[in-house]
Amino acid sequence: MLRYIGRRLLQTIPVFFGATFLIFAMVYLMPGDPVAALGGDRGLSEAAYAEIAAKYNLDKPFWMQYLLYLKGVFTLDFGTTFSGQPVTAVMARAFPITVKLALYAMAIEAILGILAGVVAGVRRGGIFDSTILVFSLLLISVPTFVLGFVLQFVLGVKLGVFPTTVGANVSLQSLTMPAIVLGGVSLAYVIRLTRQSVSENVSADYVRTARAKGLKGGTVMTRHILRNSLIPVATFLGGDLGALMGGAIITEGIFNISGVGGTLWQAIVKGEPATVVSVTTVLVLVYIFANLVVDLLYAVLDPRIRYE
Repeated sequence: MLRYIGRRLLQTIPVFFGATFLIFAMVYLMPGDPVAALGGDRGLSEAAYAEIAAKYNLDKPFWMQYLLYLKGVFTLDFGTTFSGQPVTAVMARAFPITVKLALYAMAIEAILGILAGVVAGVRRGGIFDSTILVFSLLLISVPTFVLGFVLQFVLGVKLGVFPTTVGANVSLQSLTMPAIVLGGVSLAYVIRLTRQSVSENVSADYVRTARAKGLKGGTVMTRHILRNSLIPVATFLGGDLGALMGGAIITEGIFNISGVGGTLWQAIVKGEPATVVSVTTVLVLVYIFANLVVDLLYAVLDPRIRYE
């Protein structure tokens, strides 16, 4: 197991450098001059322009900017925004909110998706199975912003069950509706993945053998069917954590959440490359770490898997 962990960590090194280089290149090689934009219609004097460019290393060649950026990543010094705030302080305020929202959305999609998928898979072809398929297809078809505004109007304005916006009051109750919206599409995929996997394993030879030996239904379900059926679901959920955090821009905008999505959007609008690159780099690290954890969970879900 330790050897496998070492190999997986070595594999993440080229992934990290390749992803960070592409992110850095796409942001810093975009057309436009963020320093000149600070001057507005009046523009900046040559001295002021040179001072700002030197402060943010924008006067150096591209390869040197990238090396300085990597140095900042390894030393946890992501620089400052154009307003003078440290980027680490900006991320320290934004990331806990988005992590809380993403984990809440993942919990909803994992619990509800697996439960619904298991029942639909065991009773394939029944009324519940057909209803679940229609429901999941509806979730996939409806855009996130449409689902957000509909739930905001129905549950927030008309029924008053949940707050319509989050704002500064970041509580579980206020994050419930945004978490449902954020994890809605993923919930549909978890339902379908679980249903398909369970329905295939229910009729497998090893399950029939276990039942023929006299094992109880609950034992067969937990030790045989679920353990094998949850492997593709765990793979999806592991990669979905980074996707939820990166895709929270629309949801956070609808519900006025000051998280990573809002911070990233404001940085793009203001043309602050340091903030955009830093936030995206942390999201890449979260995605890599989540996939590593999922790979290690395979041995727990299926003891037949050996990494050595």
